[in-house]
Amino acid sequence: QVRLTESGGGLVQPGGSLRLTCVGSGRSFGANVMGWYRQAPGNERELVASMTGAGLINYADDVKGRFTISRDKAKNTMYLQMNSVKASDTAVYYCKAFIGGDLSYWGQGTQVTVSS
Repeated sequence: QVRLTESGGGLVQPGGSLRLTCVGSGRSFGANVMGWYRQAPGNERELVASMTGAGLINYADDVKGRFTISRDKAKNTMYLQMNSVKASDTAVYYCKAFIGGDLSYWGQGTQVTVSS
């Protein structure tokens, strides 16, 4: 069974840091584009950052300079290092693997809450 599993979410104070992890199982995602998305209550799901299999990276403007996406292909794992977090970063964070055409896989999500 192909699966993406996120972890690392939680409660963090404004200005703090958090690292999210997405582990793939059931197949290798090394050659695929993978990304982190987030969805806050009442909002649509939005792209946070993405990374191709070749290492090309794209960030949403709001997280540039604060978040870093990375991948460990040997571990079939993707990370999101979140620094200098803001209240507006509060959301459920999802990882996604683009397979091709209309096929993609999503994780179940991990909650990130930024609050003092």
